[in-house]
Amino acid sequence: MTPPSPTNGKRTLVVIPTFNEAENIGRVIPAVFRQAEGIDLLIIDDNSPDGTSVLVREMMEKNSHIHLIERSGKMGLGSAYVEGFKFAVQQGYEFIFEMDADFSHDPNDIPRFLVAIQEADLVLGSRYINGIRILNWPMSRLLLSYGANIYTRFVTGLPLNDATGGFKCFRRSVLEAINLNDIRSNGYSFQIEMCYKTWKRGFRVREIPIVFLDRRHGSSKMSKQIASEAFFMVWKLRMNSLFHKL
Repeated sequence: MTPPSPTNGKRTLVVIPTFNEAENIGRVIPAVFRQAEGIDLLIIDDNSPDGTSVLVREMMEKNSHIHLIERSGKMGLGSAYVEGFKFAVQQGYEFIFEMDADFSHDPNDIPRFLVAIQEADLVLGSRYINGIRILNWPMSRLLLSYGANIYTRFVTGLPLNDATGGFKCFRRSVLEAINLNDIRSNGYSFQIEMCYKTWKRGFRVREIPIVFLDRRHGSSKMSKQIASEAFFMVWKLRMNSLFHKL
């Protein structure tokens, strides 16, 4: 007997932004589909020179549950997710994931998110519950990430262990309540902004533990600019909250 799908019949979309992920995309797409029935997948590709979108189009010919948005250039992680979220709302998906293409976010965790979202509005995959759950990061990057979360909690009061993580599942109602046109941030900053605006609107936010495994193929998209943007974003969020501009 086939076990019930953790989606409970609700339409679910996994949004994956890509830039030069040809080495990963052919493996991560089937890995996502193995997790539950009723999942659709949206790839948002920033004109990858390595032909990522070509591989996705080939897979689309055999699977109608794969969707692709091709953009003209490298426009940033935050804008990619915003575009994906707008697509999800317009198409009536109930549960919307964001995750990376490089297996640093384990597709096998998707069913746990779908169980947790039944009693939450946003589920976050946390790398900092029950210790530090990150593999293969240099100490400098680990300290930057861990410190960014302490800093975020101190400035904003956001009661989360991992506000900068990029493995999440939203209910559609959350994305409908946030003005996505006002989201301009990227990277760490984007993740913090979405968490903060969700929390300030009174939605139920839950963290579940995940293990984060640094990418095996391709190169990291992290930069000093992304870290700097997050440093100032938390103060902007705090000030906007005080003046009721969220």
